[in-house]
Amino acid sequence: MKRVYLDHNATTTLRPEAREVWVETLQELGGNPSSVHTSGRAARAVIDRARERVAGALGVSESGIFFTSSGTEANNLALLGTMRAAAPGAALTVLASDHASVLEPARHLEAEGCELRLASVDPEGLVNLDELAQTARGSALLSLAAANNETGALVPLREVREALGGDALPIHTDAAQALGRIPLDLTGWGVDLASLSAHKVGGPVGVGVLVRCTSLPLKPVLFGGGQEEGLRPGTENAPAIAAAACAIELAVAEQEEASARWRKQTAYLWGELQGALPHLQVVGPPMDSPLRLPNTLNVLAPGVDGRVIVTRLDLEGLEVSAGSACSSGSLEPSHVLAAMGFDEESARAAVRLSLGWETGDADLCRAVEILSKTFSLARKSG
Repeated sequence: MKRVYLDHNATTTLRPEAREVWVETLQELGGNPSSVHTSGRAARAVIDRARERVAGALGVSESGIFFTSSGTEANNLALLGTMRAAAPGAALTVLASDHASVLEPARHLEAEGCELRLASVDPEGLVNLDELAQTARGSALLSLAAANNETGALVPLREVREALGGDALPIHTDAAQALGRIPLDLTGWGVDLASLSAHKVGGPVGVGVLVRCTSLPLKPVLFGGGQEEGLRPGTENAPAIAAAACAIELAVAEQEEASARWRKQTAYLWGELQGALPHLQVVGPPMDSPLRLPNTLNVLAPGVDGRVIVTRLDLEGLEVSAGSACSSGSLEPSHVLAAMGFDEESARAAVRLSLGWETGDADLCRAVEILSKTFSLARKSG
């Protein structure tokens, strides 16, 4: 049985080009990048080259690229590092629908004495710019996911900066889901910090990036070494970082073509599902909205438990998720859908389908067959 993988927002399979770079670099290197001998300098050169490639792909300065172990660590460094460098009791504003790796450090900061403000989203998962500007006014940091990992809802960051008017408050964006799916213009958006994750775009697990676009002060969260300008101590994984740079370059270079393909594929997927299962609902922005990720389709089947459906689909050979991979095992309903106003029963009934670089049309035809069969049986048994 050929399995179909439609859970690329959780992780994407390693691209062959990135795997080749990873293996070759692993075989060639043997030194610690912080060592001054020949082997150490060779490893350092690999990291320097990777930093240059990532900066070039993103259109930012090399000095603003900091490698971490994950997007989660990059988010923690952004929030904790900024707020601990700010005045005591300063305010932090985050979206109520943001990823747990933003919300949880935000709550820890609240326990340390920071003022935590939660900005709301509407029933489509979108922000009201005027309300957001009002909520964030006077904050030491505003953190907004460029793209929501569950619904695909986008935040128009350029418009957010404009809505803030003369308020120069720093902005951090978790852009892990946006990279390679929409054009990233960190400088044009007016953000100060951005978090990325290599494994979302065909790179290896274990490499994240924090991009600092301005001179915003940051305090380290970890201690014990001077790597990454003292902001992220610990011996760097040079082979994985090189592979990550390769994947990020490819994702940016191929973004326009890939996004056009995904829009057609998700439109086909939804059209077929809607025809076979009229009771299904789209969660998030409308299918034709410019404020949605092109690769993401979140559907809700009233009266059905999304976690049960995911298990049944898996048995049939289709791999999807019931929300964020970081919390899909939780007994709690999706906090993202709750923030959008869904009741607990509805928030448990959503299933996320997300496409990636290797998703073919044949995969979608097979996915429609499995989804139609499984949702129909679930509804009858329910």
